Amino acid sequence: MPRLDDHCWSCSCAQGARHRSLPRAGPGGLAAKVGDMLGPAALAARRGPDPDPAPARGPRSPGPGGRGAGGGPPGSWHHHLVQRSLVLFSVGVVLALVLNLLQVQRNVTLFPEEVIATIFSSAWWVPPCCGTAAAVVGLLYPCIDSHLGEPHKFKREWASVMRCVAVFVGINHASAKLDFANNVQLSLTLAALSLGLWWTFDRSRSGLGLGITIAFLATLITQLLVYNGVYQYTSPDFLYIRSWLPCIFFSGGVTVGNIGRQLAMGVPEKPHSD
Repeated sequence: MPRLDDHCWSCSCAQGARHRSLPRAGPGGLAAKVGDMLGPAALAARRGPDPDPAPARGPRSPGPGGRGAGGGPPGSWHHHLVQRSLVLFSVGVVLALVLNLLQVQRNVTLFPEEVIATIFSSAWWVPPCCGTAAAVVGLLYPCIDSHLGEPHKFKREWASVMRCVAVFVGINHASAKLDFANNVQLSLTLAALSLGLWWTFDRSRSGLGLGITIAFLATLITQLLVYNGVYQYTSPDFLYIRSWLPCIFFSGGVTVGNIGRQLAMGVPEKPHSD
């Protein structure tokens, strides 16, 4: 039979050994347990915001040889602009020589003898002036369309442009060939034909507005040239010129504008500086 003192000794020894086997939690272990209880959100709140956050990256700017905002190389827009200007200048020179020859042969337009050139019986300054005007008008039409946000899409093919040129030449031919009782009837007929040309090949508000503006400015410049004796018209009935001349300028502006619009199709956008 075991003694009571042996039983008590064995129990106390076992409990002491059990207490010695448990790890003692020091200050570091206690902080770790408290951190686990608080969770990552509380620890992030205790740390506060980062002192130096990484800045947001903006859009990359194109390098010297990269592509601009317009989707093409930076120099491609200027290259196309020069090409279109040369084509429009050539078209203006050819139309001026051909149409002015018809006016001179019918004695509608009279130039001084000393300025008449041998080629096409035209003054030397007429082709370059008309070529420059055609380049400006042909570049202005698509520029205004883009600025207004109204791209012109009516009959955008070269066949329609060539028919428009043929109708314009026919209107100019009619102004010199048709004989009416007076110039008012001829002016009304040419005005109807010019509006018909705009309605058939353009039908845009910008085209109508630019055509009227071009007709007004060209008529004003022509009045000043005739007034200063640079050349003259026979039988003038609208101050110093013929009353049907604004109709020719209107239809010519619409025609050159259609050529400029057709040349501008597929041209990359102008690169932006920002």
